Formats: sequence, structure tokens, C-alpha cells
Amino acid sequence: MNAEPAILERDITPTGGDYEIVRRVIEKISLDYRNQPSLDSLAAELGETPTGLQKLFTRWAGLSPKAFLQAVTLDHARRLLDAGMPLLETSLELGMSGPGRLHDLFVTHEAISPGEYKARGAGLTIRYGYHLSPFGIALVMVTERGLAGLAFADPGEEQVAFEDMRARWPNAAYIEDAAATAPYAARIFDPARWRADQPLRIVLIGTDFQIRVWEALLRIPMGRARAYSDIAAEIGCPAASRAVGAAVGANPLSFVVPCHRALGKSGALTGYHWGLTRKRAILGWEAAQLQRAA
Repeated sequence: MNAEPAILERDITPTGGDYEIVRRVIEKISLDYRNQPSLDSLAAELGETPTGLQKLFTRWAGLSPKAFLQAVTLDHARRLLDAGMPLLETSLELGMSGPGRLHDLFVTHEAISPGEYKARGAGLTIRYGYHLSPFGIALVMVTERGLAGLAFADPGEEQVAFEDMRARWPNAAYIEDAAATAPYAARIFDPARWRADQPLRIVLIGTDFQIRVWEALLRIPMGRARAYSDIAAEIGCPAASRAVGAAVGANPLSFVVPCHRALGKSGALTGYHWGLTRKRAILGWEAAQLQRAA
């Protein structure tokens, strides 16, 4: 019998509501980019002072709201994308300094066997916990083999995120154990701990096709982007762009397996299982890491 998830009784809302403010800035910029919203107008809408908003956003992302607007306003860079320039190089072309050495999350992984996958998690014990992250509340799920799931939720939607993930492996036993998942959360979201000589072990649980797509995603460096059609060609299925898109959407390891670096036709961001605003936030955060490393 599956263990019932424990009721979340602690407050894990980001301190001071920083993420909520940043989320609203990103959403406003994304929806109103044609008007190039100023810092003053953003601050007035959010009930913040311009100086306070500037400091908060820069502390979170490593760049100003104006630079972030340049980094994520894709329509302004369509001519560059159409010319074949990668997504974040295009963003850098719009005003950010060029990238130097690349930082990325080095991982080593193993795949659950097809038989284990078909069992829908039977025999697996998955421990899970909720942790703060730069992109809202992170639901981290681990097995004895390593990290198996990473999802995101806004405050009040933790149970929805859990049920979404549990539906992928309904026959597994689930135990809430934040102490077991905390080291993974600390490692994942701290670029200083992304080391090739100490790889993060992850477990891929999916069909053979999904795993091939997810492995292709792992090969996309930070600061680059790939179209679904390119990924399809890479795995030897050039006519399977739609199936690749579905596999990208089913990725259980958000951020670590970088499905946010996969694009639709003509460089379009398309959807994201955990919200398009969050996808933009992750891309902008990565751009900030590159800027710091330059």
C-alpha cells in the first residue's frame, strides 16, 4: 500500500516574498515588453521604490530589470534567431557582456530498466521534501540511487505538484523526508558546487524514447538552446519532433535535465510544465551566471 503524503504544516514561503516580487516583474516584462517598461513604472505597479526593486532584483538575478528585459525579450531578437544564433547568445547580443567560461551542472546518471518503468514505480521508495529555490518552492524527490524528481510550485500549490509527480510512478512508496532531500536541493541551486569531479547522481525513470530525449537535453550547455527538430535528428528520429516535444514536457527532473533550453520552431519558447514565466526566470538566471563568469 502506498504511503499517504504527509500534510505540509510549516511555512516555506520565500522570506519577504522576494520570489513573488521577482515573478511579477518577469511576468510584467514578458507581457509588456513592446512598451519597454521602465524601472519607475515597474516599481509603482508593485508598490516598491525604484531603488528597492533594483536592489532586490539585482540581488536575486545578478543583473538589473533592464538587463533582464534585454535577456529575455525574444521577439526583439527574432532576426538574430532566424539567422541561427543560439537563444542566450542572442540575449547577450542585446546588451549583456559576452560569456567567458561556462558553468553547468555536471551529472552522472543511470536509467531505470524498461521492466522497472512498466511497473510504474513498484518496489521503489521515493523520499521527498520541499525546499526554497531561486524559482519558488522546489519539490525534490530521491531514491537510494540518486535524484529522481525535481518540480516547482508556488506557495499553496505544493500538494498539486506532489500529486503531479506521484502520478508518474503511482506504485512507488512515498515518504516525506526533507532531511534526506535537503543536500540535493543545496547542491542543485548553488553554482559553486557544480563540479565535474563530484557529479550529481540522477535517476531517469521513463520510456526508452523519453530517456534518449532527456540524455540529449543533458548535452545542451548552459547558454545554448536546441530546437525540438534538432533534438529529434540527434537521437536518430528526424520525423519525431512532436514526440520529442512530448518527452521534453514529461521531463521529471526540471532544471537539472535542462528542458528549459529546448525551443519550438523558429526559436519560440513554447510551453513549460512548470509555467512559462518560470522558464523565462530560469533562462535569465542562467544568463546571470554566465555574466558573472565572464
